[in-house]
Amino acid sequence: MRQFDRAFFRDVWRLSRPYWRSEERWSAWGLLLVIVGLTLGMVYLNVLFNTWYKEFYDALQQLNKTAFAHALFRFTWLAVLFIIAAVYQLYLNQMLQIRWRRWLTDHYLGEWLKDRTYYHMQVFSDGTDNPDQRISDDLSMFVRQTLTLSLGLLSSVVTLASFIGILWTISGSLSFHVQGRLVVIPGYMVWAALVYAVVGTWLTNRIGNPLVRLNFDQQRYEADFRFSLVRLRENSEGVALYGGEPRERDHFMGRFGHVFGNYWRIMIQQKRLTWFTSGYGQMAVIFPILVAAPRFFAKQIELGGLMQIASAFGQVQGALSYIVNSYADLANWHAVVDRLRTFERNMGDIRDLRERHGSIHVEQAEALKVTGLDLRLPDGTPLLSGLSLDVAAGETLLIMGASGSGKSTLIRAIAGLWPFGSGEVQLPPRTQSLFLPQRPYLPIGTLRDALLYPYGDPDTDPVRLQGVLEECGLGELSGLLAESRHWAQVLSLGEQQRIAFARVFLQCPRWLYMDEATSALDEAAEQALYRKLRTELPESAVISVGHRSTLLAYHQRRLMLSRDGAWRQGGAADSVASVVWPS
Repeated sequence: MRQFDRAFFRDVWRLSRPYWRSEERWSAWGLLLVIVGLTLGMVYLNVLFNTWYKEFYDALQQLNKTAFAHALFRFTWLAVLFIIAAVYQLYLNQMLQIRWRRWLTDHYLGEWLKDRTYYHMQVFSDGTDNPDQRISDDLSMFVRQTLTLSLGLLSSVVTLASFIGILWTISGSLSFHVQGRLVVIPGYMVWAALVYAVVGTWLTNRIGNPLVRLNFDQQRYEADFRFSLVRLRENSEGVALYGGEPRERDHFMGRFGHVFGNYWRIMIQQKRLTWFTSGYGQMAVIFPILVAAPRFFAKQIELGGLMQIASAFGQVQGALSYIVNSYADLANWHAVVDRLRTFERNMGDIRDLRERHGSIHVEQAEALKVTGLDLRLPDGTPLLSGLSLDVAAGETLLIMGASGSGKSTLIRAIAGLWPFGSGEVQLPPRTQSLFLPQRPYLPIGTLRDALLYPYGDPDTDPVRLQGVLEECGLGELSGLLAESRHWAQVLSLGEQQRIAFARVFLQCPRWLYMDEATSALDEAAEQALYRKLRTELPESAVISVGHRSTLLAYHQRRLMLSRDGAWRQGGAADSVASVVWPS
C-alpha cells in the first residue's frame, strides 16, 4: 500500500479534475469559494475569541463588573456570527458534495456502460471487485472526505498562520541557566507546540499506518459478503431445489469470517491509536497551562493572559496536529482513492483489451452481412474460422451445433459483445433490432415496464399489453400490469421467455436475434410462439440459436457449427450443405 506520496495526490487530482473542468465548473468553483470564505471567516472569529479570553478572565480576576458585562456582550455577537458561519459552511459543503457526487455518478456510469464495458469487466476481468460498490459507496466517500479533509487542511494552515504570531508575541521568552550560561528562548510556546505536534504526528503515523491497508480490505470483504447474500436472493429457487442451505450457510460464514477477522485487526489497531490520540488530546489541554504557569506565578501575566496563551497554544497545536486528529479519516480516504483508481485502471484495461483483440469491425448497414469472421477464446483457442454469411430482410436462419462450438459466441460477436477475433460484421441499427438471450433480463419495476423494455412505447394501451400476454400464454398476469415486483424471481424461466416474446410482438423489431430463447419451453409452446412470430412479423429477419430439430420447420436456412471451427450452411431441409474447414 502506498503512502501519502506524490503519486497518491496525482491520483486524487485525476479523480477530481473532470468535475472541476466540467460544464458545472462555474457553479462548483463559486460554491467552493463561498465555503472557503466562510472557513476563513471562522478562523478570523477564533482570533477574535482569543483576544476575548484575555478580556473576560482579566475582568474576573479584577472583579470588574463593567468589563465583565462588556465581555459577555462581545461574546454574544461573536458566538452568533460563528454559528451563522458554521451552519452555512456545513450546508453549502453538503450542497457541493451532493452535486459533485451526482456528476461523478453520472460520469462513472457513462464510462462503465459505454461500449458494454460493464459486460466485458464481468466476463474478462478479475481485477475489480464489486463495481456497484465503487459507484454507490466509494464515490460518495471520496467526495465527502476530499472536501472535508481539504477544507480541514486549509483551516489548519490558516489557523497556524493566524495564531503563530499571536502565540509568539504573548508567550514571551523563557530564560534559564545551563552550566552557568543564560539561555533565552523567544516565543518558547511556539517551539513547545511545534515539538509536541511533530512528536505526536510521527508516533501517530507509526501506530496507525496499518489502518490504510486494513480499511481497504474491510470494504472489499464487506462487499463480497453482501454480494454473496444477493446471489442467494437471486438464485433462491435453485438453492432450495438443491437443498443447498447448509453449503450456503458455510459459504456465507466463510465470507463473514474475512469480515470478522479483518475488523478484529482494525479494532486492535484502532485501540492502539486511540490510546495514543486520546492521551495526546488530553495532555494538550493542560500542557500549555503547565508551560506558561511559571510566568503566571511570577506575576508576569494575569489570568486573562494565561488563558489567552492556552487558547492560542491550543489553536497552534491543533493546526500542527492535523494529521494526528484526522489520521483515521486519512487512512480511509487513502483506501477509497486506491479502490477508485483500481476501478478506473480496470476500465482502461478493458478498453485496451478491446483495441488489442477487437479486430472485428462492426458497422451499420441495411442487412446482416458477416465477412471472413474468425472467433477465438480469450486464450487464443480458435472457435470459428472464416465465416461469411448474408441474411436479407425477412429471411430466417437457424444456427445449430454441438455445445462449445461457438453458437452463442457468434451471436455475441454480431451484437458487438465479443472482442476476440477478426473479420467484418454489418448489421442494421440497434433500434430496429432485438436480441433475446436464453435468460431474459427483467428490470425491477412494474410488469408494464418489463414488457416495454427497452424500446417499447411508454404510451402503449393496457388493453394491447393484456392481449399480448394472453397470446403468449401469460393470461394470468394480465391483471398485474401495474404491480411492481422483482419479476425475475417471481416468474419461472419459461414464463420469462414468454415475456421476451411478448416484447417482440409489442416492439416489432425488423431484425430478431434469439439465443436459445425457447429452451425452457415445451415443444408445443415453442411451435406456437414461432408460428405467431412468422404470422405477425413476416417481414422481420429471424436469426435463432437452438438445438431442437423441430425449429427447422420455422427457418429457411441453417448454419451448422463444429467444435473444430468448421461450419456449413444451406437450406433448413438440407442434411448436408457446403462445408468450410478452418484454414
